[in-house]
Amino acid sequence: MNHSMKTVLVLVMLAWSVLGVLSGCTSPKEILYFQDIDQVTPQKIDAEYQPVIMKDDKLQIIISGPDKSVVVPYNFTLYYNSSGNVTGSGSGASNIIPYLVDSEGCIDMPGLGRIKVEGMRRTELVNHITNLLTERGLVKDPVVSVSFLNYRITVLGEVNHPGTYTMPSERVTVLQALGMAGDLKLTAERDDILLIRDENGKQTHYTINLTQSDILNSELFYLHQNDVIYVPQSAKRIASGTTPTGLWSVILSTLSTLVTVATFFIIRLPSR
Repeated sequence: MNHSMKTVLVLVMLAWSVLGVLSGCTSPKEILYFQDIDQVTPQKIDAEYQPVIMKDDKLQIIISGPDKSVVVPYNFTLYYNSSGNVTGSGSGASNIIPYLVDSEGCIDMPGLGRIKVEGMRRTELVNHITNLLTERGLVKDPVVSVSFLNYRITVLGEVNHPGTYTMPSERVTVLQALGMAGDLKLTAERDDILLIRDENGKQTHYTINLTQSDILNSELFYLHQNDVIYVPQSAKRIASGTTPTGLWSVILSTLSTLVTVATFFIIRLPSR
């Protein structure tokens, strides 16, 4: 082996070593979710995932019954003609106006007056309104439906698509919210995710560790309306440069190219 070939071979071995160090420093345990999933004992899902009604919530409350004329006053409805203008009559498309929970946690309903709804769960409010209508003889055999119109979750930080998302259901998990946001980036911290929640008028915060499976049985697994999830950067991986982003991505690409070129020359060099 001549001197030139030896030199090229040394460069190839050095480049491969550097590539191994830069690309292999991040172990699977730093990025995998639910690493102890085999050790988790299945538990019955609790209905406590239902969020409670809070101030400024917008509730769509629909009341129906055998006599349609009796329930009309409870369902605030705007009607639109083909041009999109409000007609004020029962023709064209309709849009039910939501009940807004005021600063005192109450809503005002025709025939029922002022109702304290803050702190109730959706099913509790359904039962409460049904009982009031029945006990006061206002609607015979009422059917009450309550749903949230402002069920939004905000996901910020090291996710691929941060933003505020309107959820179609009140049964929303942390994983579903992160999925809507495009999942975590490689630069994301997985064991120190911040959950900010409004509870009883106060901002509270919790820490979520996605590398451990106990979150699956935690009360934090199901989100509440207006929850904010913040995913911080992994200071360890950013500082060590083990994630293929930015400058390190260029370095890895350059070294890979050098290895390819050097290997080509080794193959082409005549042996002695």
